[in-house]
Amino acid sequence: MLLYALTTVISAFLLFQVEPVIAKIILPWFGGSAAVWTVCLLFFQLVLLLGYAYAHALVRYFEPRIQTMVHGVLLVASLAALPIYPSQALKPAGTADPTWGILSLLALTVGLPYFLLSTTGPLLQAWYAREYKGGMPYRLYALSNAGSMFALLSYPVLFEPRLTTHEQSWTWSIAYGAFVLLCGFMALRSSQYEPPNKVVANELPAPKPVARQYVMWLLLPATASLLLLAITNHISQNVAAIPFLWILPLSLYLMSFILCFEGSGWYRRNPYLHLLAFALGGMAYGITVDTTGNMPIWWMLVLFGLGLFTCCMVCHGELALLKPDPQYLTHFYLMISAGGALGGIFVALVAPRIFKSFYELPLGLMLCAVLVLLALSLDPGIAGWFRGWRMIVPLAGAVGTVYMGVYLGREIQVQAQDSRVMVRNFYGALRVRDNGAENELYTVRSLTNGTINHGEEYVNVAKRRMPTTYYGPQTGVGVALREKQKKGAIRVGVVGLGTGTVASYGRLGDYYRYYEINPLVPPITRGQFYFVPDCPAKLEIAMGDARLSLERESPENFDVLVVDAFSSDAIPVHLLTREAMALFFRHLRADGVLAVHISNRYLDLQPVVEGEAEALGKLSRTIDTEEDTRVDVFPATWVLVYAPDSAFEPPEFRDSADIKSRRKVRMWTDDYSNLFQILK
Repeated sequence: MLLYALTTVISAFLLFQVEPVIAKIILPWFGGSAAVWTVCLLFFQLVLLLGYAYAHALVRYFEPRIQTMVHGVLLVASLAALPIYPSQALKPAGTADPTWGILSLLALTVGLPYFLLSTTGPLLQAWYAREYKGGMPYRLYALSNAGSMFALLSYPVLFEPRLTTHEQSWTWSIAYGAFVLLCGFMALRSSQYEPPNKVVANELPAPKPVARQYVMWLLLPATASLLLLAITNHISQNVAAIPFLWILPLSLYLMSFILCFEGSGWYRRNPYLHLLAFALGGMAYGITVDTTGNMPIWWMLVLFGLGLFTCCMVCHGELALLKPDPQYLTHFYLMISAGGALGGIFVALVAPRIFKSFYELPLGLMLCAVLVLLALSLDPGIAGWFRGWRMIVPLAGAVGTVYMGVYLGREIQVQAQDSRVMVRNFYGALRVRDNGAENELYTVRSLTNGTINHGEEYVNVAKRRMPTTYYGPQTGVGVALREKQKKGAIRVGVVGLGTGTVASYGRLGDYYRYYEINPLVPPITRGQFYFVPDCPAKLEIAMGDARLSLERESPENFDVLVVDAFSSDAIPVHLLTREAMALFFRHLRADGVLAVHISNRYLDLQPVVEGEAEALGKLSRTIDTEEDTRVDVFPATWVLVYAPDSAFEPPEFRDSADIKSRRKVRMWTDDYSNLFQILK
């Protein structure tokens, strides 16, 4: 039993440790979008399904010695994929939807090792049942999930803060090599034992699962998976695409598996069904009230974290109550993995193409409520209990479900009616709306991505060219542009298009070059706003990730380079590394100024930018400005970075003292970053 447990825990640890490792490595290649993790989870779920299907076929249709031979050959072949760090040749070159590029890249780098790790759980449990003559192997399933959770929780605490991504990939690759040896030994050992049905004579066959059980085996894990990805997406879009915020929901998801499948299981319908009502209602309310983005990060994490855990406990608890005889073990796991993949496919592939906003989370809440009511109604052991006055319990659940559906539906309808434009793709959900009638003097038109305002413009013609929001004349970017304009025509680069507010500073003879990764943004900027169409300067938009575009271009000799590429509050880490800053200064004139927008509700980016500026021998100045409702200017924090001999000394510098961050952080590079250390 000890060897089975050890192999199970190691394989599960490696299975889930590789997920944040490879996702963090490729995140900069695809614009730092929160959707990268969603697509990665989809890939892992699909490969897990293939692994379980392989294990099912291998155990069901092949003799023990054939099983050992086939699996041994694949284990040896998988060593060719090591180390798992992807080649630079796999970097994307175009601006098409990155989904298929991410899936292809993962298949080429970690596909075969991850596939074999995913087969280990069901194969070892089947081999255990064979060796111990039909012994119950569900404890191994709980150990597998425990190893997985330890891998996830240890990554942001032990591995990410101490190791670079290259060191992480090599460490994982070495550990995988050791796993291949251990798993190969277990495969050889298992080939010595015959299946139980060949050893035990005259044993009554186990009852065959019915179609209803297969359906529930599929839908219950599908719902939990849908909620996992939808809630992770919701948090990552509004905070940051970082391993810590990926791992927290996934750890809660796995914890529910562990508790539900450990021994007799920790799931009890009382109190979890009561808690489910509060969880669903609380998250439904949280979705609607957080549209303004004012919910504190810890409240958001607690509300959606506990809500996800409760929903997963109920879904996986009801699933555990439907466990079959070990004879149908691989059937059971195959349906569980298929359900997980189904939820992932819906969130990562279907939802961005059929929804105009993030509607999969409200849909998941509704599906969870309906599915639980269905599971209870189909349980013959509980159906007779709901009689007489006890009928109030299922009736209350049904009424509550209907009310939640109407409430969420109404909120979605109001949002759609209040919008001029609502579109969505891989990079996020964009919404354009007016806060009043077009003929009113102070009506503004805004663009939001997630819960964050990405720019506003006065609708009235007389005020249309005024720089607003984070780009007012006294903000850091306003100071840099106005100071450089004193010397004549200037060249300006802007990373992140948004509404194009920076173009309001453009004059005849100036040159403005925008870098934008989201193909949905330019049509909105040109069709709904006037900053870009009315700009008198020569203006161009380069499509694609700014980092990759700048790497391919010859030096642009910008006087000012503006970095403002936030997607909601999620930041593109690859634009804030030492290598990125060096690249920016390659495209700046010797006396040029780099203006980095670091306003953020959750992350303190000031020490990151200041430390990199110091390492490159540059000076940095932080400019904080207050809100000015008279001209629609928001509170903003900018860091201006420039060479010591650039003679950049605007009047605003003489009237204020420089603000230096008290926090010191390890230098961010393309090989190392850690957002956990700068959480506010």
